[in-house]
Amino acid sequence: MASHDLLDRIRQRLEELNRSERKVADVILADPTSATSMSIATLAQAASVSEPTVNRFCRSFLAKGYPDFKIKLAQSLAGGTPYVSRAVEPNDGAADYTQKIFGATIAALDEARRQADPQRIERVVDYLIQAKQVHFFGLGASGAVAQDAQHKFFRFNLPVTAYIDVLMQRMVASTCRTGDVVVVISWTGRTRELVDIARLARDSGAVVLGITAPGSPLARECTETLEVDTPEDTDYYMPMTSRMIQLTLIDVLATGVTLRRGEDFLEHLKKIKDSLLETRYPALERH
Repeated sequence: MASHDLLDRIRQRLEELNRSERKVADVILADPTSATSMSIATLAQAASVSEPTVNRFCRSFLAKGYPDFKIKLAQSLAGGTPYVSRAVEPNDGAADYTQKIFGATIAALDEARRQADPQRIERVVDYLIQAKQVHFFGLGASGAVAQDAQHKFFRFNLPVTAYIDVLMQRMVASTCRTGDVVVVISWTGRTRELVDIARLARDSGAVVLGITAPGSPLARECTETLEVDTPEDTDYYMPMTSRMIQLTLIDVLATGVTLRRGEDFLEHLKKIKDSLLETRYPALERH
């Protein structure tokens, strides 16, 4: 059943719920917008029940757990304003849409954290550590993520580039060699050009890493992937939570590479930071 029916389903099943689950439902129905930003401990306290009770309640509505339930709840607040966000209604005021966007983002990041596979992250970091050079490819909103990745990874003392133009991506992919790593970023994994470019890079001898949707055409062309499955339909809505998840995964990989480099590498990072000191006014003292 579609996630936008969630609030209606809770209302329809009130009489079926046991007393503890009914308390959870009452708190959510009283202020569903606030509920999207509550931790499981906060919701349990507000309903005067245990955290396992909250989890049972969520699973009874076909959610994988509390983070998944919060995503579905954020989506159920409205059918959505086309091309903006599924959580937002056309007549929302600033207070409403601010809370909804923050709530939906927090819930999506929490769900992505739960799905993150440490073993896959370790394997991706392994490839990045061994790379002779790294190319980040992305288009549209994912292109901005690719550029952010270049900004972080150039610090690791290896050649790093980011390309957001399809023709440049094709040319770079065709000239890759063994030892090169190409990271392709695509939320849907269904962009034809990026799928073709990933295949071209692998045929040229590169390792191809994907940050993309599980089971997507792009995922099938990659050597290894970081896969996240959260329900933001970027075919119809402006990319919001998807972009934040991609940026966070880039931060995770950059941290993994930094830690693998060891303490001796910290001096190199310090030199980069120190080079910026003269470009900034002194920080203001806060009282």
